[in-house]
Amino acid sequence: MGDTATFEYRLPSLGADMDEGRVIEWRVAAGDTVHRGDLIAVVETEKSDIDIEIWHDGIVEEFLVDVGELIDVGTPIARLRRLGDDPVPRAQDSRDQEQPSESRGRVDVEGFTVVQGQGRVLASPLARRMAAERGLELASISGSGPGGAVVEADVLRAGAAQPSPPATQPPARSAATMRSAIAERMSRANREIPHYHLARDIDVGALKMWLDQRNAARSISERLLPAACYVRAVAVAAARHHDLNGFWIDDHFEPASAVNVAMIISLRRGGLVAPHIERADQRSVDEIMVALNELVTAARTGTLRGSWLTGSTITVTNLGDTGADLVHGVISPPQVALVGFGRALPRPWVVNELVTVRPVMTATLAADHRATDGAIGSRFLATIADELEHLTLLEQSERT
Repeated sequence: MGDTATFEYRLPSLGADMDEGRVIEWRVAAGDTVHRGDLIAVVETEKSDIDIEIWHDGIVEEFLVDVGELIDVGTPIARLRRLGDDPVPRAQDSRDQEQPSESRGRVDVEGFTVVQGQGRVLASPLARRMAAERGLELASISGSGPGGAVVEADVLRAGAAQPSPPATQPPARSAATMRSAIAERMSRANREIPHYHLARDIDVGALKMWLDQRNAARSISERLLPAACYVRAVAVAAARHHDLNGFWIDDHFEPASAVNVAMIISLRRGGLVAPHIERADQRSVDEIMVALNELVTAARTGTLRGSWLTGSTITVTNLGDTGADLVHGVISPPQVALVGFGRALPRPWVVNELVTVRPVMTATLAADHRATDGAIGSRFLATIADELEHLTLLEQSERT
């Protein structure tokens, strides 16, 4: 670029199946200082609207694309100046001194990150988006958050006092459009990946009792769901069987350095997304449950972060809560494995050489035959079964 004091921020790939997208909202303005992890824009993809983060500290100099313009992944969308390289300290800008109330940027109030807009209105990003969807003026809403910031609950209270405005235009992406895009990606995965499929029946009676005991004294919002235990079991198995935790790239397998388990989440308007839980093998079941709640809420309110959609190393789909007995999944490239869980049903089961009735769930594995074979896949499913039937590692994770 010539000028080493500046750098370009490019549209990131928010998943292996993303080729293009469009910026539909800037979360920052020219002149704003941003730091690693700050949200800078909302990007529309075929599946959802995603908040994207910046990965370097800097000062926004200019935007390089128009809002709503369809662009390819990797296209420069903003130019920033590196912090410490600005020859003119911007803090002394006379415009900043004359109009402090008109500045637009991110403000940290008592550890709560909010967005400051014109008129000094403080609001969380989610509250700001919800207010816009409902046609509400932030300035008219009384904030109950830190420093008087408007938060989600404030918008909901304000919206309850008036009917929601009718939709003036259809959603940017219909369910049919999203499913068409997903189908195209899955068709390609089926063509290019030599899948093999395995299944294992698992007695989840002990798991159900374990969950009932821990949920007895908890509020509904704090209760553990089987899905958290499934993610934990897959994470433990992936950490133990490295050949199923990684990527097939350029005709060879590259093992991942961490276990980041993606969970497929259905969107209310139709379609799917698969954000991940980072380093799931190092988290307790309670921590995984908190993370799952966060991901589901973000997916269904359009507040997913780009970092949650990149870097997953293995995927889980849990169709048991929809009534499916089992699922034969399709691998999401460049990953090499997907684990599916069906519903638990009362089935005949042999315990101590006696036939009894137990709640049994079927776990399935779809794996890439270029990276592993059935023997490795069988051992992987055996580890998951051992984890869910004997609960040893689940109980250890709760104590730690």
